[in-house]
Amino acid sequence: MCLAVPGKILDVTGGDPYLRTGRVSFGGIVKQVSLACVPEAKVNDYVLVHVGMALSVVDDQEAAETFSYLEQMGEIEELAAPIPKENP
Repeated sequence: MCLAVPGKILDVTGGDPYLRTGRVSFGGIVKQVSLACVPEAKVNDYVLVHVGMALSVVDDQEAAETFSYLEQMGEIEELAAPIPKENP
């Protein structure tokens, strides 16, 4: 299933609107995300992200509600990078 996950923008880099990116926190998991589709997005805004691309800006309440639902469904674990197994 494909989901758009809410995250909070921590910082924004790039002046060209098509190349803007930002570090986005998803409940403590931080990923680099393209902000090309949301030129109005700024630091501390919440955005819905799908496949590394912010699709829209959402308010704090909607972001918290959506994140809570995803946690209940067990979908948040997919955001974390897999932990490499050690060789014995």
